[in-house]
Amino acid sequence: MIVVQLIGNKIPMGSRVTTHLMIPSMIPQMTWFDLPNLWIYVLGACLIVGNLGCVAMIVCQLPGTWLMLVLTAGAAWWGWETQWIGPMVLLSLLLLAILGEIAEIAPSVRASRKIGGSKRSVALILIGSVTGAILGTPWVPVLGTILGACLGAGVGALLGDRWAGRSWRNAISASKAAAKGRFWGTLAKSIIGMVMWLIATLAVLVG
Repeated sequence: MIVVQLIGNKIPMGSRVTTHLMIPSMIPQMTWFDLPNLWIYVLGACLIVGNLGCVAMIVCQLPGTWLMLVLTAGAAWWGWETQWIGPMVLLSLLLLAILGEIAEIAPSVRASRKIGGSKRSVALILIGSVTGAILGTPWVPVLGTILGACLGAGVGALLGDRWAGRSWRNAISASKAAAKGRFWGTLAKSIIGMVMWLIATLAVLVG
C-alpha cells in the first residue's frame, strides 16, 4: 500500500513529496479453511441431513433415535467452544430417546398382556418385530418394513402364547393385539424422532 505523507504536515514550497512503500513483513494467507465459521456451517448442514436420515431409520425399525443423539453429541463436542449445541439440548434428546423406546415397545406388550398374553409372547414380540422388519424391507422399503414389523410382532405373540399352552383362540387374539400395538408404537416413536430432529435443527440454526 502506497502512503503519501501529506496529512497533518505542511510541505514547504519547492519540496518534493515523498512516498513510502509499506510492505508488511507478514501478510496472512487466507484460505477457504480460515473463512469465519465455515466448518460450523458445513457441520450444521451435515447434522441436519444426517439426523433426518435417522428419522427414516426409526421407520425401518432401526435405532435412529440413539444414532441421532450420538451424531448431535459429536457435533456439539466438535464445536464446544461456540456452545452452539448446549447441554440442555443433549439432555432433552437423551430423555426423548428413552421415551421413544418405551413408546415403541409398550403398546404391543400392553395390548398383548391386556388380553392375557404370556411372558413368553412378550419376548417373542420383540424378536418377531425385528425379524419381520428385516425380512419385509427388501420387498417394499419403508412400507414393507412397517408391515413386516407388525406381522412379526403378531407371529411372535402367537408362538409365545401357544408355547405357554394357551388356546389358539386366545393366542390369535393376542397376536392381533400385538400387531396393532406395534404399528402404533412405531408411529409414536417416529413422532418422537421428528421432535428430536426439530430440537437439534433449531439448536443448529439458532445457535
